[in-house]
Parts: sequence; C-alpha cells; structure tokens
Amino acid sequence: MAAKKDRILWADDEIDLLKPHILFLQDKGYEVVPVVSGQDAIDYCREQTFDIIFLDENMPGLTGLETLVFIKEIAPSIPVVMVTKSEEESIMNQAIGNKIADYLIKPVNPNQLLLSIKKNVHQQVIISETTTVGYQQEFNRIGMQINDSLTANDWVEVYKKLVYWELELESGQGPMTDMLRMQKQEANQAFGKFIKKNYLGWMQDSAKRPEMSPDLFKQRVFPMLDNEEKVFFILIDNFRLDQWRVVKELLADYYTYDESLYYSILPTATQYARNAIFSGLMPQQIAKMFPELWVDEDSEEGKNLNEAPLIQTQIERFRKKYSFSYTKVYDSEHGEKLISSLPQLLHNQLNVVVLNFVDMLSHARTESKTIRELAQTEAAYRSLTRSWFQHSSTLELFKRIAEKGYKVVLTTDHGTIRVNEAVKVIGDKHTTTNLRYKVGKTLNYNPREVFEINDPGKAGLPSPNISSKYIFAMNDSFMAYPNNYNYYVSYYKNTFQHGGISLEEMIIPFVVLDPKR
Repeated sequence: MAAKKDRILWADDEIDLLKPHILFLQDKGYEVVPVVSGQDAIDYCREQTFDIIFLDENMPGLTGLETLVFIKEIAPSIPVVMVTKSEEESIMNQAIGNKIADYLIKPVNPNQLLLSIKKNVHQQVIISETTTVGYQQEFNRIGMQINDSLTANDWVEVYKKLVYWELELESGQGPMTDMLRMQKQEANQAFGKFIKKNYLGWMQDSAKRPEMSPDLFKQRVFPMLDNEEKVFFILIDNFRLDQWRVVKELLADYYTYDESLYYSILPTATQYARNAIFSGLMPQQIAKMFPELWVDEDSEEGKNLNEAPLIQTQIERFRKKYSFSYTKVYDSEHGEKLISSLPQLLHNQLNVVVLNFVDMLSHARTESKTIRELAQTEAAYRSLTRSWFQHSSTLELFKRIAEKGYKVVLTTDHGTIRVNEAVKVIGDKHTTTNLRYKVGKTLNYNPREVFEINDPGKAGLPSPNISSKYIFAMNDSFMAYPNNYNYYVSYYKNTFQHGGISLEEMIIPFVVLDPKR
C-alpha cells in the first residue's frame, strides 16, 4: 500500500506562473491543489483536508489576510504560510497576529517552500529521527562513563547526560526510550554500589565528600549574604533535575541562572535532608545539640515543624546577624498571602520559602486514582510540575521577586524515583513505614538488596534505640512486608517514592537565579 502523500493547498491569483514550483513539490512527493482565489481556498478547506496551506496576500476579492481569518475558523490547526510581495510591517504584524506558521517574500525559490513544509509539517519527525540517531551515538559513551565513574563528580556528569537524553527523547515511543530506561537502571545499579562503598567514608571525613545537605548555607548562602546581597532561598520539596529543566524556560524572561547539583544525605527524606540543610548539621548532631528541635521517627509530631528555629541556630552558630523570615506554602491561598506580604519581607536579608506542591503531587499520585491517570509516565509527571509552576502563584512569586532585584536560590531537599521492584523486609511494629528506607531493631531482609547501616552514628544518624539499624532501598525497588504482599506490591508499584539511594533522589539541583536588570 502506497504511503499517503502530504497535501498542499496553494492559493494565488497568478498560480499559472508558479507551475515550476508546483512540479518541484510534486517531484518531492507532495500533492499540490492549486486555486486562484481566497474564496476557492475557503471552499476547499470546508470539503477536504490539507497538511499545509500557501496563501498569497494580494489576491482580488478576498485578500490573503481576510481569507486567513476564515481558514482559521474552519481548520485552526493547519499551518498557513503567507506568500507575498509585500514587505509592509503592518501586514507582517497582522499575519503573525493571526498565527501564521511562516511568512515568505516573493519571489520565492523552491527550496524556501520545501524548508517551510519541513519546518511546519515534518519538524517533529525530523527532530525525533535526529534525536534517536544522537542518542544511539551517545549510548556506548554513556555506558563507558557509567563503568568508569569513580568520583561523586563523575556521577553528576552521568546523571546530567541521562536527564538530557530523557528530555530529548520525551515524546518518543519505542526502542530508544526503552534503551534509555535500561541505561538509567544500569546507572542506578552502579550508583548504588558507589554509594555503598563511599558513603560512610564521606561521613567520617567531610573533606572527602561532595557538597551535601548540611553544607549549603555555609558554603553557598552565607557568602552571598556577607556580600550584602539580599536572597530568597526557595526550596521545592521533591524537586528533581528533570523538573527544574522543564520549568527553567518559564523564568528565562526574568532571570539568568547558574545551575549546579549537590548530594542529599541519607535518608533522602524531609525529616533528615531538609533539617540538615536548615541546621547545617547532620541529624545525629541536631538530636544531640537541639533535642527539643529533633522529632524521633516514632513520634506522632510532624517531622518538619521546627525549620525556622533550626535556621536560627545555624545563623547564631556562625555568629551572623542576618534578619530572616521563614514561610511554608501548602496551596494557592498560602502562595497569594506570601505575594501580598512581599513588601514586608523585603526588609530582610534572607527570606526562606518552602513550596510543598511537588511533594503533595507525588503522594497524591500514590493515593489518588485521578492523579495516577494524569501522571502515568515520567513525562506526564514533569508536565504536571510545569503546569503547577506556571499556573499557580509560584511563577508570579518569582516574577515579583525579580522586579525587586533580589537574588533567588532555588533548590530542594531530595528527589524522588518511580519504584517498580518490591523487596521483602520483615520488621516489628516499631519499624518505620517508609517504602525506601527502614529504621528498626529487628529487621530481616536480603543484605544484597539494600544498603545497611548497623551503626547509625557512623552515618551521622540518630539511633532511636541502642540496637537500631537503618536500611535503604536501591535502584527502583521498594520495601514490602510479606503479609498481604501481592496487594501491597500492586498498590505501590509505579508510584513515586523517596528515602533511598538513586541518582534521582540524591543528585539534586541548586540553582542561583540573578534578576535581569
């Protein structure tokens, strides 16, 4: 069966003079339907379908611009290319205002027409094919990089490449997408081994570790404030590198940015990682130095209620005199209140804002059938994040801060991973419920499937009991109890979780945004 030809409708009152161009396009495999007036073009659009329309502006009767209005009502999605002798700016503006796909000045050569068709009809196919070839060429190089990654910085580079190709291949289905998925799994398996080998050493000697959660204020934020810059420190919970990459273009009109990545501590969970950021301490140090601010795993109390006091302790410990505020935004109403309070906040040197939407989204995807349907894939999950950023009060907040000339630090406490494989863990009733890490006294598990820390103090972690240990899920696994196992596994499979060891959870964005003057 012959492949369907792309159909072109070409309206020009001098169409006979364009016969060589029409023959050229036919030789290239296109079907061209020529008409001599705007009215003819409208009639054909009502009766037939086309892939692209070439429209002369200066025709007797209906002009090209008048014809364009009718065509857009009949077939709003068909790309229309204006072909005209006129170089008048007002006509160009009108054409662009009516959403033309392209604007060509006569005399046109055949290759201009062909380029316009490729750009407006075949662009996605060409991009997809080019991207596929690009990833095929990179596949082996990334594989070698995964095998050769010996340092924390090596893994940052691997992860950046994987995210780049994930976004490039986002709209595709088929072998390349599957290859990338397998390569990410291969990378996470190797990364898990790397963390197993190095993590405790990092905790014993901070000089050997990469930049991590407790280092951010001391190494990054305080120098800005000491330089008399005013800073908004905005932390979006569960915000991964790929999610930052899909929202950054929304900020391009307002900021220039300096993007870097840092490592979350373990567990990659709010209680540990975020408290470490705000206090500048490992969790064990918080529990010892400020027991009234540390909330144990088995406590009913919320685990992140003491963030403002923890920031205060860090400022005081380094003998700084900064004025600061702390605001947590749970929903649009909180966001609107924050925007309305900006005039008062501008008196502070440091304003810390925690935005909780992405965390709520990941939990809602687990618990809500509707959100599961909306976020079936990683691409859909990113799309929901971008939509929230654009249409909630969040983008407006960033715009207003830019108008006031404040620098913004945009970061997160940890990422999240879509889990797929269940590993069996048995614990007593005091064992924690998190799917990606467990803390308990009597834990039974396969040690090859997890990263176990038998002495929590060596990992900078508090020990709820004298014999407590921590275990962490790796790759895309989650921990399930043997009782009611099948139901548990089917409920949590393909949900987004955090707390364990993966590139997505541990290697996370730290972006400094400078307002455009």
